[in-house]
Amino acid sequence: MLTDASFIAAEDTRELLRLCKGLGVSTKAKLISLHDHNERDRVLELVALATDSDVVLVSDAGMPTISDPGYHLVKACADSGVEVIIIPGPSAVVSALAVSGLATDRFSFEGFLPRKSGERVRVFESLATEKRTMVFFEAPHRILDSLVDASQVLSGQRQASVSRELTKKFEETKRGPLSELIEWAKTGPKGEMVLVISGAGEQDVDYQELGKKALELSESGMGLKQASGEVADQFAASKSVVYQHALQAKA
Repeated sequence: MLTDASFIAAEDTRELLRLCKGLGVSTKAKLISLHDHNERDRVLELVALATDSDVVLVSDAGMPTISDPGYHLVKACADSGVEVIIIPGPSAVVSALAVSGLATDRFSFEGFLPRKSGERVRVFESLATEKRTMVFFEAPHRILDSLVDASQVLSGQRQASVSRELTKKFEETKRGPLSELIEWAKTGPKGEMVLVISGAGEQDVDYQELGKKALELSESGMGLKQASGEVADQFAASKSVVYQHALQAKA
């Protein structure tokens, strides 16, 4: 399709030309830049082109629309009755999940983790009782901090894996409890990262029950936050998550 297309919308046209050269593919298509910063402005133009001609959408190193440009364009085409056809390619989400060694029957893709620790912690707290395997994208310079935050909230024994440079020359996957992956991350691994964390199982903390315990303890005169801390320490759980569930039990 790269050879025959009339138009190619690419996240980076220079990367597209480099890819075509590497594959020995020549194209006479008009190249159109489509990235996170201009996609909304280009949508109407591209939908109009796609009404009468073939428009191929490609992204640099992933799957269009999956944390890559393309969602707004595909939605606009679908809303306008323009046929959208997919040619399957590598997906970091499914690839990392497949090699993680964790359950693949049910999973959730959570996208990129927040840049700030406090926001990341809140994300992990909201997922503390999620039973499905969870998949996250992360940058190499933040993977250590994200693993530390995940360990503090979910416990260092929660099983996980980190895959880097998937489908590339230096592809690598590390597996083990979060506490071990933290030590690996301290070596400064490079490349785009996919973090996969196992869902909460029967062996994990029942935060709803711990929240009730904290609430019962607070009724003896102890503050709810202090009671949550006492219960969390007793069961090696996250104080903030216990506190949130205690508040819910109190409501």
